[in-house]
Amino acid sequence: MSPTNEPRKSKAERTSEAREQARRIREAQQKKEKRNSLLIRLGVVVVAVVIVGLIVLMVSINNANKAASTFPDQGPVPANMNTSGGIVLGKDNVVIAPGTAAGNVKVSDVPASPTPTASGASLVPPGIAATPKDQPAQIVAYVDFMCPYCNQFEKTYGTQLETWRNNGDVTVEYRPFGFLDQSSTTNYSSRSTNAAACVANASPEKYNAFFQKLYAEQPAENTAGLSNADLEKAAKDVGAADIHDCVTNGTYRPYVKVATAEAHSYGITSTPTVYVDGQKWDGSTDFKAWAQGIIDAKKK
Repeated sequence: MSPTNEPRKSKAERTSEAREQARRIREAQQKKEKRNSLLIRLGVVVVAVVIVGLIVLMVSINNANKAASTFPDQGPVPANMNTSGGIVLGKDNVVIAPGTAAGNVKVSDVPASPTPTASGASLVPPGIAATPKDQPAQIVAYVDFMCPYCNQFEKTYGTQLETWRNNGDVTVEYRPFGFLDQSSTTNYSSRSTNAAACVANASPEKYNAFFQKLYAEQPAENTAGLSNADLEKAAKDVGAADIHDCVTNGTYRPYVKVATAEAHSYGITSTPTVYVDGQKWDGSTDFKAWAQGIIDAKKK
């Protein structure tokens, strides 16, 4: 039967169909309103989570900065390290300890701005100088455990430094300090340097292994860095004594603060900054060739 021949619907049927259509429209609208309400509630929850996350992050950063500022401006020097934050390695990575106990160091003892030399030569930090001809050349390196360029320096020249040490050609003094604290939300540079000082104090024979492990597990800049628990585990992994209390209490954070202040005072503005027998490497030449020239000159 063609549509034109279909029987005409009654008024009651038309009314029923209209009511059914209206019901369907109302149900569709109600479902849409429920979906919109759910999305709004989810949106509020997401925004709340983001806000809470930002608050936690801000509190974490503030706490880290507060923790850094509340450490005393004076404190003990770890055994086997010197007052400038350095530890000296000789043959077979044996630590060459300072001749006398250093006692305490104070930020107030660091000169605000040492007087430049009359010749205009660059300032040289304390304890850096040429050694006698019959003594190994002195290499001093200012480093930061979060500094990627320091890590690269070790990867490139670490084996050569060890060879020179084992041959009796040089001693190597590392002076880690809190140079990149501003590049971490937890003052990682100072925390890791404190942990290294803890190892130097308790297990000097494990210092080099711990030093290398910190670079092997180096965190990226602008991150929280390794946790204190991770630093303690790293020390345990290399066979060092338990440093939990030393790390938790920040025993050598005042020492790190003083070493950092001294480095800044003497114009250490980048890492690594390296000296060989009192001469500063400019970073633009091959370090091995440059240092070898100084070492060879001492033998003539």
